[in-house]
Amino acid sequence: MFTGIVEEIGTVLSVQDHGTNRELEIEARMAPGLKIDQSVSHNGVCLTVVELFTDPVRMATTGYRVTAVQETLERSNLGTLKAGDTVNLERCLRIGDRLDGHMVQGHVDTTVRCSDVQDWDGSWSYSFELPEQANLLVQKGSVCINGVSLTVASLDERTFGVAIIPYTYEHTTFRSLKVGDRVNIEFDVLGKYVERMLALKA
Repeated sequence: MFTGIVEEIGTVLSVQDHGTNRELEIEARMAPGLKIDQSVSHNGVCLTVVELFTDPVRMATTGYRVTAVQETLERSNLGTLKAGDTVNLERCLRIGDRLDGHMVQGHVDTTVRCSDVQDWDGSWSYSFELPEQANLLVQKGSVCINGVSLTVASLDERTFGVAIIPYTYEHTTFRSLKVGDRVNIEFDVLGKYVERMLALKA
């Protein structure tokens, strides 16, 4: 479980395919505090740390390895990552922590493309294609985009938008997001449960 408050931006060191799986090696400042079997959110996707590695020069843990299976690669944008790309990282929630964002499972529902970016001289507006599950988006509701907890600022028949403050812009991969880029979307889990219950009653 996560909150959608990104801790840092990691860097993809290498990408290797093994059958239908893809192994990612990530360099991150948080690496010394990780352990094998721990869950970490990568652009909003929950992946398990399977190996830690040490820089022989610095004699310190500098990165780790995770594995993404075929279903994850098909449902998210992790399949497009390559060496040198950056990813939003968040460690799993600890009991007793403050919930600064909203409840995020790390289970990406779909991907959509960025359709517009506007610089508002102090903040930024990002618009995205409306996903097939548009009924799960509500004005001023929560949505997780590439692992970032955000509020739906605008919603119409074709797009939805979010506003990004300077801190979020500087500390996440939103600063490098361009029109046409595909992002991971996780809808608010409460909305998904409500939709399921209504469907069962219908």
